Amino acid sequence: MKCLVVIAHPLKDSLCHYLATETINHLESEGYQVTLLDLYDNDFSATLTKEERQSYYINPFDKDLIGAEIEQLKQAEALVLVFPTWWFGFPAILKGWFDRVWAPGHAYNHASDLGAITPCLDKLQEVKVITTLGSPWWVDKLVLWQPVKRVLKIALLGACTKGCQFKMLSFYKSESASTLRVEAFVQKIKAKF
Repeated sequence: MKCLVVIAHPLKDSLCHYLATETINHLESEGYQVTLLDLYDNDFSATLTKEERQSYYINPFDKDLIGAEIEQLKQAEALVLVFPTWWFGFPAILKGWFDRVWAPGHAYNHASDLGAITPCLDKLQEVKVITTLGSPWWVDKLVLWQPVKRVLKIALLGACTKGCQFKMLSFYKSESASTLRVEAFVQKIKAKF
């Protein structure tokens, strides 16, 4: 299975990078054909350009600057996202990747009457998410109702895929995590993914 792993953390020695490496090693041992997209390493620009936005309702969408990233997404049968949750949202660079790469005519199609959009990511069968949070689990789940999970599962995948499996693992209180807790989380990744 062709698997695109997208990592969005600026520091190479971060917990996110460590978890991404462990996840990639595990997926490759399970037979996945992994392509890594490190948004910071690639200097991905999160800024939706004027030309891209102007072409949102025109066929074709202006993909001059992001054609390679769009093709990576369209060819993926599995997608793994690894990122920190900051202020209970996505890092700006990952949000920009969604804004620019999950584009009309590629990730979804607009209805002619501007009604409900229809999905285009027909190859995408599974999405796996690993995120780190500084907060405890109860703040994310009970106070804020898991905003990142809801956006990913309902808004993005709900609009752009059909029947895509979704799994998300959140590592809470990550800033004070012991080596033992980190390794237990890696084992959880291997068991669930």
